[in-house]
Amino acid sequence: MNGGDLYIAGTGTWLPPAERIEDAVADGRCDAAVARSTRMEAVTVSAGEPAPEMAARAARTALDRAAAEPGDIDLVLHASFYYQGFDLWAPASYVQREAVGNQCPAMEIRQVSNGGMAALDLAWAYLGADPTRTAAVLTTGDRFCLPGFDRWRSDPGTVYGDGGTALVVSRHSGFARVRSIATVSAPDLEGMHRGDDPAGPAPFSHRGVVDLETHKQDFLARHGVAPTIARVSAAQETVVKHALADAGLGLADIDRFVLPHLGHRRLQVSYFAKFGIDPDRTTWAWSRGVGHLGAGDPFAGLDHLVTSGALVTGDTCLLFGVGAGFSWSCAVVEILDAPSWRSR
Repeated sequence: MNGGDLYIAGTGTWLPPAERIEDAVADGRCDAAVARSTRMEAVTVSAGEPAPEMAARAARTALDRAAAEPGDIDLVLHASFYYQGFDLWAPASYVQREAVGNQCPAMEIRQVSNGGMAALDLAWAYLGADPTRTAAVLTTGDRFCLPGFDRWRSDPGTVYGDGGTALVVSRHSGFARVRSIATVSAPDLEGMHRGDDPAGPAPFSHRGVVDLETHKQDFLARHGVAPTIARVSAAQETVVKHALADAGLGLADIDRFVLPHLGHRRLQVSYFAKFGIDPDRTTWAWSRGVGHLGAGDPFAGLDHLVTSGALVTGDTCLLFGVGAGFSWSCAVVEILDAPSWRSR
């Protein structure tokens, strides 16, 4: 458990226009079977906006909503899943220059899909370590495109969308309070996204396009399906248990759930059926028109529930995160007040 209070003062999401799945099926980019199993309707597709720029746009929104000045921010953390546009570059510093405008530490988090939640966990610890530290900006940004990544086929069962997200968190005030966050790691599963390929001397040395399904099948052939499923299930149950216990709540006390933007089949197995979660109490109906935002699903989902009015004063929300490595994070957020910017 992190020490001291942590509040959410501002949220922000920047998404490019969405592209319909049926159009991608019609022109052969997306397999019809994938469309049926995922039940996705659309994904957001960048027309050329780089990932860090989308993150910076989201950060400017979150900072404006939080009424935060550059001097208020003591940390910038930027999380990402995929290529950020330049080699040997620091995208966190770009976000800081473009959106924050100060000289506090700015660092990148590389924990793939769990990067945003990892940033939240680390920011709480960083702010709590020094009483003079006040607030942090957390961003995510990803653009999934060829030639290196095929949003429709690189990870069958999940369709990937582009966009940026942001949170401003504060030790002193905000419209919501983070009651708890927990993270569990299972490094024995890191090979599931490495497979049997040898280490390469440069990106895409062995495969021109990311192929997560082949890596997974290599891993399962070596370690077994049943033991792997059991390991994943146990870790997921543990992180939920810890987050709820630290918040002093049970699963029945949670009003809304922010889930990863996965296809319906994966959500059914890993969340709806496993925890008895009603899809109507989740972000599924909205996320199926956005796609998996890499590290940004939890921040985008929370922003959507808050701005749409689905979360009201007194509600609690459970944010889920999971990423290759493997790591799982869960956070319990309580809405304290309706944010003033929601009525703008």
